[in-house]
Amino acid sequence: MTEMVYGSMPARVQEPVLPRWWRTIDKWTLTSIFVLFGIGMLLGLAASVPLASRNGLPPFYYVQREAAFGAVALATMFGFSLLSPNAIRRAGVMGFAVAFLALVCLPLLGTDFGKGAIRWYSLGFVSFQPSEFLKPGFVIVAAWLMAASTEVAGPPGKLISFGLLLVLVAFLALQPDFGQAMLVIFGWGVIYFVAGARMTWIAVFLGIIGFSGNFAYHNSEHFARRIDGYLNADVDPRSQIGYATNAIQEGGFFGVGVGNGQVKWTLPDAHTDFIIAVAAEEYGLILVLVILALYGTVVVRSLLRLTKERDPFVRLAGTGLACIFGVQAMINIAVAVRLLPAKGMTLPFVSYGGSSVIAAGITVGMLLALTRSRPQGEISDLFKRGGR
Repeated sequence: MTEMVYGSMPARVQEPVLPRWWRTIDKWTLTSIFVLFGIGMLLGLAASVPLASRNGLPPFYYVQREAAFGAVALATMFGFSLLSPNAIRRAGVMGFAVAFLALVCLPLLGTDFGKGAIRWYSLGFVSFQPSEFLKPGFVIVAAWLMAASTEVAGPPGKLISFGLLLVLVAFLALQPDFGQAMLVIFGWGVIYFVAGARMTWIAVFLGIIGFSGNFAYHNSEHFARRIDGYLNADVDPRSQIGYATNAIQEGGFFGVGVGNGQVKWTLPDAHTDFIIAVAAEEYGLILVLVILALYGTVVVRSLLRLTKERDPFVRLAGTGLACIFGVQAMINIAVAVRLLPAKGMTLPFVSYGGSSVIAAGITVGMLLALTRSRPQGEISDLFKRGGR
């Protein structure tokens, strides 16, 4: 009867989740990540077998674990990429709270695995590093606070996030983990700059970094040893940097051939921090350039899509996530060629790792979610209407 009087309302057909995801996702970024993971598995077959032999384990023990952790990371990336920006913000805030609590408890419950820095929790069959999961969560929280500060009667988000940054850096320095501390500082600095930073405050911020570095050098033996080793003109050929540098030189343009590399037999961290040395020795500069191009594709494609985004939170969070992902890769490669002091930082999706590869999956999953195409006018439309 109602339909006879008023007529029927046509039902709104909603596009299924997966087709909509595929239509809106950045396929170049997604493809680059899968290729990076494939390269990581290929290099893992070469680099981790000697380590398994030295530790009395089956030849492909670390390869199998890398495949398992990588599968979890890719599934996590897919799951996060399905979320809306609001859901990403909620997940990031909750994840940051959990990771921060784990970071605070590290001095009491953590372990150093004989490496001199308490960074991990050991669960027997597996371990995890809270600082890896802290990075994407902190980027989301900082972006949320700074975006909220632009609203009428909004909170002083820049000041609050800066105070939070100081607390995080202090806890990371206590481990000590200066590499992750610098990455967190860089992520906050990028977000602050994009949010509209004053040049005077940027100068103050850089001054604080310089003072903190000088303080750490004179008060931390761990930090001073890394800096002194980097500044020393003579490289010990039996050190990790010495082995890595020699391997890169031996590789040349086309490498010494698959399976013919020697650095994997002498370098303890050939499958993690110095995986790029294995790539350069066996496959040459060609593969290194391909890896660089893949990371560049992820970062540049993401930033280009974010320039069209009107939501301040999405712009800030996406920029922060893209930059810390790219800079972590840059730092890992720069350490291997002695452009930076040793940091103990993995190459995302290429190095062997549990916490690091899963955290990278979370980072890229959030980035894919924030850079998905959404029905909105471009940000330039706001300026066009404002001029009328």
